[in-house]
Amino acid sequence: MIPLRDANPTRRTPIVTLALIAVATVAFAYELGIAETGGEDALARFIQQWGAVPADVSAALAAGDWFGGASLGVVTSIFLHGGWLHLIGNMLYLWIFGNNIEDRFGRVPYLLFYLAGGVAAALAQVAIDPTSAIPMVGASGAIAAVLGAYLVMFPRARVLSLVFLGVFYQLIEVRAVLVLGFWFVLQLIDGLTSLGIPEAEGGIAFFAHIGGFVAGMIVGIVVRAAGSRGRPTAPALMG
Repeated sequence: MIPLRDANPTRRTPIVTLALIAVATVAFAYELGIAETGGEDALARFIQQWGAVPADVSAALAAGDWFGGASLGVVTSIFLHGGWLHLIGNMLYLWIFGNNIEDRFGRVPYLLFYLAGGVAAALAQVAIDPTSAIPMVGASGAIAAVLGAYLVMFPRARVLSLVFLGVFYQLIEVRAVLVLGFWFVLQLIDGLTSLGIPEAEGGIAFFAHIGGFVAGMIVGIVVRAAGSRGRPTAPALMG
């Protein structure tokens, strides 16, 4: 099931979401430039330096080095990607679901939420595999936080999705709770089955997705509850 767009209008232009997509795209273009001029070895060194390496992050946190290079990599890794499909898939999800969360949270709080969600996601993966020397890159952890918040705040929103049935496919509108719930269950299954199996994740940090999603749900619940308390009238309909 691949979401294509949602039927959930926004009140203002999602400037921060657009800026995040632009920054990720520029960063990926820079990666392509490194690979073109310096080769794959140069790109691998760049990713090792600016990605989030669980073993380095664990060592830095244990030493109390909260703002060193390893810790900084937790943030910079959010804007790096491992290929065209990685980038396009992440940016599609960010565009579909991020604009409504930005609209609901406000631009600055949304940016802080996005970055914090990415950090929480990376730390979740570090906690699961603290000795891994494989760098993590990608916005999927931060976007998972956006998805978690969206699930809580707009569960009945209609999402146009491409659904595959064997060799056939169909475009159907599905409620967000089903699309995002299905996505999260897949992450849980893949994450749990990968535990204890070397290289089982195939390069995907499933627990970063899980950690980001749960963090986003928690923030979404808090924001939704705070909004409900602030309304003297009946709550607005979702979706």
